[in-house]
Amino acid sequence: MSFIENRANGVTFMSAPVIRARHGFSTRWGGVSTGIFSSLNLAMSRGDDPCAVEENYQRLTQAVGVDAEKIALTKQVHGTQVRVVTAPDAALSDALRPECDGLVTAERGLALFCFTADCVPVLLCDADNGVIAAVHCGWRSSVADILGVAVGKMTALGADAESICAAIGPAIGACCFEVGPEVPAAAERLLREDLGKLCSDEPGCVGKYLLDLRGVNRRRLEQLGLRSENICVSGECTMCRTEKYWSHRATHGQRGCQGALICL
Repeated sequence: MSFIENRANGVTFMSAPVIRARHGFSTRWGGVSTGIFSSLNLAMSRGDDPCAVEENYQRLTQAVGVDAEKIALTKQVHGTQVRVVTAPDAALSDALRPECDGLVTAERGLALFCFTADCVPVLLCDADNGVIAAVHCGWRSSVADILGVAVGKMTALGADAESICAAIGPAIGACCFEVGPEVPAAAERLLREDLGKLCSDEPGCVGKYLLDLRGVNRRRLEQLGLRSENICVSGECTMCRTEKYWSHRATHGQRGCQGALICL
């Protein structure tokens, strides 16, 4: 099942058919930032004009159909902390964001955001039971089982794993995600099985491998009880599509951030 490219309010964002809630994965297109942040940058702390970033949030939230005053944001630390949030946690200020890599809520009208620039963004939704999550899955968080934590927090709020739908968004693909042997080894420990086609030798680079991190996260979600047909995975690589997405590796850190958001 393929992702859909949407355009509204001048903004281009991606969505997944399996998610029955307002949601989107932003692209670089449709904002007001300039230079290396051109144009829909959502990073508050990388040197962009704060007024431009606020306008970018206004444009994206309007395009997706959520209230810009009712958004909860992550301050990501590549860990496994997942926070359950409610209306008082809504804040655009970078200083007020909680240190965590995932957010969960059962509150309607509160939009959850996570941010990426190569890492894997995952949106989770149990529309039947009214619980959602936004999870930043860098490789460290992934192999430390942040998705297990997120699904556990969702089920504690009344979600059913078999009813949860997942959208695994644009991220660095297996074509470009070169890693050392410690990363596939950690992924195998997480999954407790051989990675098979999710990992291959990097041609011409002894001791280097190409890892499908989105595939690792998909397999973990299946292990956690999600049905395969309820998981949609983007086929776009952020490092291959730098005109559309930010890539930390491709820009050597000189970049903005895209966001993934979801709202009941």
